Amino acid sequence: MLEVLNISAGYGDRSVLKDVSFGVPDRSITALIGANGAGKTTLIKVLNSSLSPDSGAVTLKGSPLSTLSRRQIARRVAVVAQENETRFPISVLEFVLAGRFAHGSAFGWESSEDITAAETALEICELSEMSGRLMNELSGGERQRVILARALATEADLLLLDEPTANLDLSHQAMMFRLVSERTKGCGGSAVVITHDLNLASEFADQILILNKGEVAACGRPEAVLTEDLIRSVFHVDVILDKNPRTGNVRVTTMYAE
Repeated sequence: MLEVLNISAGYGDRSVLKDVSFGVPDRSITALIGANGAGKTTLIKVLNSSLSPDSGAVTLKGSPLSTLSRRQIARRVAVVAQENETRFPISVLEFVLAGRFAHGSAFGWESSEDITAAETALEICELSEMSGRLMNELSGGERQRVILARALATEADLLLLDEPTANLDLSHQAMMFRLVSERTKGCGGSAVVITHDLNLASEFADQILILNKGEVAACGRPEAVLTEDLIRSVFHVDVILDKNPRTGNVRVTTMYAE
């Protein structure tokens, strides 16, 4: 699905990513973790082609991103950015429909397929009753769910999510990852998700990519990547690892005291 080969990128003279390589298979979720400033959001920008790398290449289903138009990329890649204030008086349904622009006709109006896709996305995100409300009237968590619905409505092959659960309660955090998992498994797509929650990553991700100071510290199955030594070297904190008694997946408990 997605191949990243020897990517280096930054802003002007400031280098952020250094020789980053990894692959994201079809029907899978890759959790992207690392300390603040490790380069996670910069990598998402490269994968969305909103930031051009200084070197290296990104291919999606065999096509280099550098050869695709903005409309072609918008049809294949959808982004759920960190929630921010939406001040325009636009309804929830209108906001989600705007994500369908890459599917639009030359005349610019929505088709019945666009409306159906938007309404379906709102329904699975438990937002149907909010479709007529204005975005600037919603809470931060509600807006974040609408942003996810907009991404799902695009029907893109690749979902890129930048800390999508930051403003969500426990129930909606689980719902967010469950919906992304169902989307990737059911439609053959894939997702890259930035998260600081190692336990959510362990439960829902097929693989975990750890960035440390712009470089790949590890990439692999959660049980292989989430080790005490690696977590300590990246986050400078001691942890206790055991298994979730229900799922058997790795569970991380941070040690806050000596």
